[in-house]
Amino acid sequence: MFGVTDSEKRSTTSYAVLGLLSVRPWTTYELAKQVQRSLNWFWPRAERKLYDEPKRLVEQGLATATQEMTGNRPRTVYAITRKGRSTLRSWLSEKPEPPTVEFEGMVKVFFADSGSKDQLLATIDAIEAEASVRLAALATMSAGPVAFPKRVHLNAIALRLQHDQEQAIVRWATWARAQVSQWADTDDPADWDSAAVLNALAQSRS
Repeated sequence: MFGVTDSEKRSTTSYAVLGLLSVRPWTTYELAKQVQRSLNWFWPRAERKLYDEPKRLVEQGLATATQEMTGNRPRTVYAITRKGRSTLRSWLSEKPEPPTVEFEGMVKVFFADSGSKDQLLATIDAIEAEASVRLAALATMSAGPVAFPKRVHLNAIALRLQHDQEQAIVRWATWARAQVSQWADTDDPADWDSAAVLNALAQSRS
């Protein structure tokens, strides 16, 4: 891919930042704000590398860095180059990696037999509450002003998936709470029929 050397290997975060630069030039502060509004929903790693990644893109000739003054304060504005646009377009043709999930609440659910039933129910409540907050935020974003009208169709596609995922979490939390409430404790599900749940999942694969 464009003769990329080992020292120039690019992560998905590299391309995510390059994608933002394809929309318009940004300072790193502006990039951080835009990541919080957009990429953080599905690629939170981008925010952790925002102050290094634009510099790497400049080193690879994919972006430029221009020094400007805002009053008496200097700032650096990053913009995509022609090579950067070509590289981004090439990457869009590659097959995406399978999705990964980092979900601390589910780690706690998975090991809940080391704690109490009340702890597990509290975790489920917290998972549901966070998903509800995110659903409200998505609704606000969907109803708010559009920063880049020419890209609104892409926003709609992405927001729909995020909405459906958060809604699925809320539905799961309601179901899980009802199931756990039947257990004697986290290490004793009493007469709860786990086999029926697993069988239903096995039948749903088609």
